[in-house]
Amino acid sequence: MLKKARVATLQALLVFGVTSPTYAAQTNRGKVSDGPFQHVLLISIDGMHALDYQNCSTGLPGVNNGQPYCPNLAALGTTGTTYSNASTSKPSDSFPGLMAIVSGGSPRSVGAFYDVAFDRTLAPPAKTTGNGVAAGPCPPVSATAGLPYPGTTTEYEEGIDIDQTQLNGGAPSGDGGINSIDPTRLERDPVTCQPVWPWDFVRTNTIFGVIHNADGYTAWADKHPSYSSVAGHGSNGLTVDDYYSPEINSTVIPLPVTTALGMKCDPIPDPSQLGAYTDSLQNIQCYDTLKVDAILNQIDGKTHNGSQSAPVPNLFGMNFQSVSVGQKLIEKNFGKGGYLDAAGTPSDHLVNEIQLVDASIGLFVDEPQSQGAIRFHADRHHRQARSVANRPQPLRSDSRQEQQRLLACHAALQQWSDPAV
Repeated sequence: MLKKARVATLQALLVFGVTSPTYAAQTNRGKVSDGPFQHVLLISIDGMHALDYQNCSTGLPGVNNGQPYCPNLAALGTTGTTYSNASTSKPSDSFPGLMAIVSGGSPRSVGAFYDVAFDRTLAPPAKTTGNGVAAGPCPPVSATAGLPYPGTTTEYEEGIDIDQTQLNGGAPSGDGGINSIDPTRLERDPVTCQPVWPWDFVRTNTIFGVIHNADGYTAWADKHPSYSSVAGHGSNGLTVDDYYSPEINSTVIPLPVTTALGMKCDPIPDPSQLGAYTDSLQNIQCYDTLKVDAILNQIDGKTHNGSQSAPVPNLFGMNFQSVSVGQKLIEKNFGKGGYLDAAGTPSDHLVNEIQLVDASIGLFVDEPQSQGAIRFHADRHHRQARSVANRPQPLRSDSRQEQQRLLACHAALQQWSDPAV
């Protein structure tokens, strides 16, 4: 399994504002707002630097015949404004980076520094985790003896799954999500000895809670069930209405999907690497495509698996892992990712991973356009740069109930983005 490098990484962030017909909304700050955004699609791309976007959107000599190799991202950026003074979370990694995006908090204020860390205020899990965080008594023996409290290693990644070898995390039914978390493998509150769920491990609320509590509908797709932490503290995990988290470090299996670049995932494209999706430059693209298809279903007004109708979420999105794997992986008998020089010239394999992400984003833009339903605005945030862009066509809202829900959601978004709040 490809181990995560404990070094600073950057993560690209795209926010697609989806417009519907404008309705005046009264915010709880006493201002009348006629802002257009009623749906927000949030896309994070692990590892992608501002330089990666600059290179792929303008082209590099010797790469893709000198032509841009992320045309969809480039198109979204043509009417954009670039900000060069944004900064990543410190430390920068998936867990603290994601929580910074959805809460606005630093790792210190959120309490999330890394998937595996140490907390002096918690007790060990009742059962040793899948990655070896040892079980222990609650309350700890030293606490009852009046000695200094020992604390415990904390783990909020695949090791808290019921079965981390399964794509659905070992959930007794369905395709995973929070149902695949084993509560006996969670660290515990030393006073109550109750498990500390991911959303309560973090100390802050999140934008998902703000939108949900304003009667908005929310959804998120990510790489571990533990990243249900995006629901925010005190939420009981309920503020993300449709959470999807196929386990990225599960055993690779054939998947009934075709990537945006046309690669079929059944049979397994790279059968030489079955330990985890992060071990293969091809299999990781199949994994990301599971979440891409979930977003497309949600844009179409369905749940992530397409099994039933649902509101188009007011706030939804996903995380891509392909670029991160393409930056780090050296795959035996297949090829090497990464960069060719200090100027950031990508290897052929990294170019392919960027193209996969770009083509997938193109599907998001094209899907609603084919229905004549949604207008896209892109807010691209590389922690160092972002852009805003427009694509035409308005979202229809055909029911009074939907209109009222959108009004409440817009008021919540307005409050969240108001610097005075």
